[in-house]
Amino acid sequence: MPDSVPFIRALVEKYDRPGPRYTSYPTAPQFQAAFAEDDYRALVAQSHRADSPKPLSVYVHVPFCRSLCYYCACHKIITHHTERAVEYLDLLKREIRLQAALFDDDRRLTQLHLGGGTPTYLSNAQLGELMASLASAFRFAPAEAREFSLEVDPRTVTPARLHELRELGFNRLSFGVQDFDAEVQAAVNRIQSEARVIELVEAARSAAFHSVSVDLIYGLPRQTVASFDETLDRIIALRPDRIAAYSYAHLPERFKAQRLIRTEDMPPPTRKLELLELTIRRLTAAGYVYIGMDHFALPDDELVQAKRHGTLQRNFQGYSTHGDCDLIGLGVSAIGKVGESYSQNVKEISAYRDRLEAGRLPVLRGYRLDADDRLRRDVIHELMCHGRVDVAAIEACHGIDFQGYFAEALAALSGMQEDGLVVLSEGRIEVRPEGRLMLRNLAMAFDAYLGERANYSRTV
Repeated sequence: MPDSVPFIRALVEKYDRPGPRYTSYPTAPQFQAAFAEDDYRALVAQSHRADSPKPLSVYVHVPFCRSLCYYCACHKIITHHTERAVEYLDLLKREIRLQAALFDDDRRLTQLHLGGGTPTYLSNAQLGELMASLASAFRFAPAEAREFSLEVDPRTVTPARLHELRELGFNRLSFGVQDFDAEVQAAVNRIQSEARVIELVEAARSAAFHSVSVDLIYGLPRQTVASFDETLDRIIALRPDRIAAYSYAHLPERFKAQRLIRTEDMPPPTRKLELLELTIRRLTAAGYVYIGMDHFALPDDELVQAKRHGTLQRNFQGYSTHGDCDLIGLGVSAIGKVGESYSQNVKEISAYRDRLEAGRLPVLRGYRLDADDRLRRDVIHELMCHGRVDVAAIEACHGIDFQGYFAEALAALSGMQEDGLVVLSEGRIEVRPEGRLMLRNLAMAFDAYLGERANYSRTV
């Protein structure tokens, strides 16, 4: 897929409508309560019988935060009672033991990610306990083959803590910055200084972290083109390896915290598109490569190399070079992917505790993919990761006639072809540079569930 990202305002406005982000297919609204612990255990056992069992990836959800960021749509618990983290860590250790008992010892754990909430709500000593528990339960890949990352709230760590985290085995960091503008920070209740972020990025480099990422959000209250341009100036000067610039999805009817944002502070839709255009122009001019779906990286980054070599993957954390793993979700609300299934844990700590104390996995719901799901997932993955679909390869893999099976989808794409977003030929679907911002829209043509009720963010 070419690296250029043309921003054509008329097309962006035309296709900016609600749609899934496709970190999975089917997406989370399709998960079912009928999928229970027994289903999960059976699919784990089935995953071992594959000719080449996949390596393991682990996601750990730490739900605690000390303060509420008004924009946040993540599953979190706001508390200053740190003793809750002590109990939670004990519960995580129980779940780790239960999960590890299901997996063969020869399957290496190659990827680990801690998200939240705020993973650094846990002290370094507690994070050390967590890492020790994981290391005793799973077979870690060699250090040079691991991708062990965690999300960092700059307000919760010091340079010394970062050096300790590196010693614990983490080799990638993601800093939540969002915006440096003081008015924007006040409007979303997340006050943090630029000086602290600079200090921490420098400390991460001196500690020899393999990759430093920065998260930004455009479309926040009180943001202007001029103010966000200044934030981009400062981020570009920091030169992080990766930048994730997320579109803010304002859904106050769904997320209670967002109701604390004043309606009059929200930027109009036209400004949000201006902010996106600005972000793409500034970051690509500074040498960053647009991976897709909010993600930018420096040219020598592993994500860029994977994109160019056709090995890029996508999972619940976004784009990845380790996406083709069996993913184990640990902690409240965590989502996993094992074999041809997805699963999600219970969301309340009380229910999490009750199930673990009873010796049960805390699976709340999930989904087992059928043949049609697997076919559509593969097509959507090709579009989202590689910007093309090899029709013959899909036909050979799934035993279908592509033109006949996807007649309705191809009819939907024909209008997008007329708009210059995609090229349709007998043996190939190819995303044009003008369509790279509309990958979600292109993928939606192959989604069998869009007619069912769901509340999605906008696609651009």
